[in-house]
Amino acid sequence: MTETLTSAPQAHPPAVNAWSLWTLAWPIMISRASQAIVGLNDALMVAPLGAKSLAATSTGAMNSFAILILPLGVTFLVSSFTSQMFGQGDSVGARRFGWYGLILAGITQVMCLSVLLVMNPILEWIPLETDVRSMMATYIVIRLWSGGAAIGIEALANYFGGLGKTRPGMLANICLMVTDVIGNWALIGGHLGFPAMGVRGAALSSSIATWIAFAGLFAYFLWQGRAIAYTALRMTEFLRLVRFGVPAGINWFLEIFAFIFFTNAVIGRLGTTSLAGMNCVMALNSVSFMPAFGLASAGAILVGQAIGAGAKDLVPKAVALTTAATLLWQGATGVAYFLIPQILIAPFAKGEGAAETLEIGIRMLIISSAWQLFDAIATSLAEALRAAGDTTFPMIARLVIAWVVFVPGSLLSVKYFGWGDAAATGWIVAYLALLAAALLWRFRTGAWRHVQLLETPRH
Repeated sequence: MTETLTSAPQAHPPAVNAWSLWTLAWPIMISRASQAIVGLNDALMVAPLGAKSLAATSTGAMNSFAILILPLGVTFLVSSFTSQMFGQGDSVGARRFGWYGLILAGITQVMCLSVLLVMNPILEWIPLETDVRSMMATYIVIRLWSGGAAIGIEALANYFGGLGKTRPGMLANICLMVTDVIGNWALIGGHLGFPAMGVRGAALSSSIATWIAFAGLFAYFLWQGRAIAYTALRMTEFLRLVRFGVPAGINWFLEIFAFIFFTNAVIGRLGTTSLAGMNCVMALNSVSFMPAFGLASAGAILVGQAIGAGAKDLVPKAVALTTAATLLWQGATGVAYFLIPQILIAPFAKGEGAAETLEIGIRMLIISSAWQLFDAIATSLAEALRAAGDTTFPMIARLVIAWVVFVPGSLLSVKYFGWGDAAATGWIVAYLALLAAALLWRFRTGAWRHVQLLETPRH
């Protein structure tokens, strides 16, 4: 039945319990893990080509992601708006934010093409070996041609997620992952009649897979919209999405660029093998972190729906439940990193410099076990605050902690004190511990209760 503009919206306060969290979370967990596996698969399938190819691919993937991080952060607010509107019972209004996300995706693709014009001078600044930089540049150029599609997938997945439908995004990302795995096999090593393209093949496979997945999810969005009355898009709503979304995007932007600076300018100073070792650790963490991020995103949906329904007193319960779940997962991950680091790093340590990459990677992975619990707390609280529309404070907190503490501290440790990769990795632990403390303080102040995300909130 088509919902009409005259129907009276009915509030939909969510059930806040472990089952409702899990029902929302498991598709997001699979979705995020699928995304991470794309990057991990690129690294694993390029690893036999040697440390230089591995460093170029992994660092290129991180740099490509960094370019998309600002619009990506804005698309997360699509879920915030949609979940609050769903809580109000306004599915017609919620759908408009799906379209706003697609508009943002189109703007992103134009931005990506513009970046290509100035990319080479920027890459010259990065202290990498010439051949590593050249391969990385090729990887980034190819990946940016699918930047708009990547943001489109996120926008639509967040739209459906806000409605409590987390499976469409999961299916799109599984499609992306499977297509990319097959494409990597065909293009990196040269199978099915294709020439062996190495790093170039990894990038091309990921870009093609991204467009295919986006096309499928967009088709479902159009099909699903047949049952919902159409209303004209509103510039005021789009600008409101941008207003609350830009701080969230800058929030992610500041953090990812801090880590890119750390990887390129701090770890890069220690040599290609150290860079490859750090990229192995970050690739593993990107996979292990995604289930926790899925849980946190599911908790954020409950938070948004509760606020939209005017049931703000349910929010602390949702946050406590979500944080407990993420702590359980990342705590187990930390134990695994500490007990079996060699087994986890070994698949990456192949080709030229394998023994040294393994040694450095093991050391870094053991240290990374120390930041897992802090990461769980910070992620759960950041997602909850984002769902409430409280996006400015987290941005400021990351700015100060990342660029006043983490970046200068790690750079001084390596460049001026001559400390090695272990000390540099330890700064990540300090960063996440401080961030978790800052976000916990912010949530406990209750400032999020006074944020008005929607133009017409339910009281």
